[in-house]
Amino acid sequence: MPSPRETILTALADLLRAVPHVPVLRGEVLPERVPAAGLLILRDGEPGEPEMTLSPLRYHYQHRAEIEAVVQGSDRDTAFATLCASIGTALAADRTLGGLCDWIEAEAPRPADLPVEGAASLKAAVIQVILHYTTVDPLA
Repeated sequence: MPSPRETILTALADLLRAVPHVPVLRGEVLPERVPAAGLLILRDGEPGEPEMTLSPLRYHYQHRAEIEAVVQGSDRDTAFATLCASIGTALAADRTLGGLCDWIEAEAPRPADLPVEGAASLKAAVIQVILHYTTVDPLA
């Protein structure tokens, strides 16, 4: 049985798959080719130090997962802006991941242009997504 943390990250990956025509990978390396609409790679990130409440004992996390958003091609700026807007729309559609989280929110991306030898350069950014949730066990 998957842990609550794994269940939440899987639900986030599934939510990102609502972005049209954009493949979503989980914890994988950047492939050699980036599809025309872009590519998303979800990284597990850091759960951080939880706040605790007693009686009953609960651990309250603000887990920082990462979405690597990557586009390639001649119209990178427009494609990147469209991809980021689509991520925002997908996250806004279900801020609790079906009740698994108290709240999810994304931080603004910090894009960078990355040259690729012999091909069109990439435009990429890591988008931090903060997952607010509670567990009964820090190993869960």
